Order: sequence, then structure tokens, then C-alpha cells
Amino acid sequence: MASAAVEGKSRVLVIGGTGYIGRFIVAASAREGHPTAVLVRDATPADAAKAVVLQGFRDAGVTLVKGDLYDHEGLLAAIKSADVVISAVGSQQIPEQTRIIAAIKEAGNVKRFFPSEFGNDVDHVNAVEPAKSIFALKARIRRAIEAEGIPYTYVSSNFFAGYFLPTLGQVGVTGPPTDKVLILGDGNVKGVFSVEDDVGTYTIKAVDDPRTLNKTLYLRPPSNTLTHNELVSLWEKKHGKTFERVYIPEDEVLKKIQESPVPLNIVLSISHSAWVKGDHTNFEIEPSFGVEATELYPDVKYVTVDEYLNRFI
Repeated sequence: MASAAVEGKSRVLVIGGTGYIGRFIVAASAREGHPTAVLVRDATPADAAKAVVLQGFRDAGVTLVKGDLYDHEGLLAAIKSADVVISAVGSQQIPEQTRIIAAIKEAGNVKRFFPSEFGNDVDHVNAVEPAKSIFALKARIRRAIEAEGIPYTYVSSNFFAGYFLPTLGQVGVTGPPTDKVLILGDGNVKGVFSVEDDVGTYTIKAVDDPRTLNKTLYLRPPSNTLTHNELVSLWEKKHGKTFERVYIPEDEVLKKIQESPVPLNIVLSISHSAWVKGDHTNFEIEPSFGVEATELYPDVKYVTVDEYLNRFI
């Protein structure tokens, strides 16, 4: 990574950069002109798919820094070479972010930390298990960051489009509907979808923005804030036909969550939180704790759900 920021842009270190959302954040950081580094265990992995990702990073001018969460000295050295640290580690490593927090505190030079979030706002959820415990782990990391006085931004991007739109928001199916649609609850609760490229873009836009300092950055694109019924209607309009809507009442959803194996029970409980409890949209974003991405960055042309669904026609 460059020794000084280019054109006043912060040096960004991404931890978990080869993961699902991490690679979009890395791409956005490089695209926006930030000197960008990614912490990697192995710069020449045997895994062909990961090797392709890392070569793509190199081609974009990204620096690969050897290290991992369990190598404190390597982690510390990488953090000392950054202004902003973004964690995009997977769910299994959420609790291990205390290691990043300790290294940031010791380094003393980081002006912003983005922990691995990119879903529901974990301080405004009414989830059942197992999602409840996953959200609680993320909330615990938030409290640890705040207790250490580390400057932060939390990114709440709600549903990843790439996870939830290929099935039209259904859980436990493998593709878009052809005749009927399974809807949790009454289908009238609004959920929010964010396309992964846009999650990366908005996250990086926030890096040097004082308006996002010690705040939650919410992605609530107006065109992508839809009830499940509205989503189905959009799909019907594209196909010129009506689909049978099968509504699953909450008591049945809760029973399915309890009876389903991992990871289906996790996805069901997250979907229950959004589609039944309304946790994406059932609170106002107050200036004291949050800002909304499309309002802060109106110049970003985000991909709409309407546009995204055209990929499946």
C-alpha cells in the first residue's frame, strides 16, 4: 500500500476482502482512488477461484498484505499502514474482531473502523434464534469498539440482492418462482434490498465523510424498499402473468425455524426478522445515531430491484 494517501484519500485496509461482500468493498475502494490493501493468509492460494480474485485485486492496484486475525504482529503492522480499517469477515469470525479492535487500539493511528456488519441494524432488531444470537455477537463488537473510543461507522445494508432476489425473497427454494410464491407473514411488511456493488460503493464513500463518523450508515434506497407483495407484483408485471401467493403465518414460520437444519434456520430467522417483524424499516433513522446513504450520496446511481430482476428473465 502506498506510504501516503493519494489526493488526500485515506489508505484503506480490508480484512476479509476475498469474502462475499469483501471483494465488492475492495473493488470500490480501488475504483474510488484509495490506496487499498487486503490482508491475506496466502497470496498464492491453491484454490483456483481465490487465486483469480487475488489476481483481480493486483490488476486493480491493490496491495496484498500477508497476515491474519491470529497473527497479532502481522495484523498490527498492516493496521499501522492504514488510515481506515474495514472488516468483512464471515459470520464465524465475528467474535474474533476483538483481535482487530485490540490491534487498532495499540496502533493508535486508525481514524475509522468499519466492523463486519452489512445486514440488519443489530441495535434495532426483534429476531428469534438463531439470528438473535448472530445479531447479538455483532452488537457486542459494536459495544467493544465504543468502549475503546475507536472512531467507527456501521453499515446496515439489509438484504443482499444477490442472496435474496434470485428466489424473489423466498427461503428454501433454489430459483425464481414459475407458478407460486412462498411469502412469510402477510406480505405487507417492507424489506430493503441492496445490490452488492452498491454496498461497496456506499461503504467507501463513507470512509472520509465526517457525516458518517460514529454513525450507522443505512442503505434504504427508495426504489428498493418493497413489501413482499410489491416484489411479487413487480415479477408478475415482467412476466405478464399472475402467480399463486402462498402465505405462511408467523406461528408456522416459527415452527419451520425450529425444525430446520443449519443454515436454513438462520436464513429463515433473518427473513422472519425482516418480513414479519419489519426490522429493516420499523424505526426512523434519527440524526443522533444514523444517516441514509442515498440521501448523503445522491450522485450514486444505485441498481434498482426492478433493474436487477431483469437478469432472471
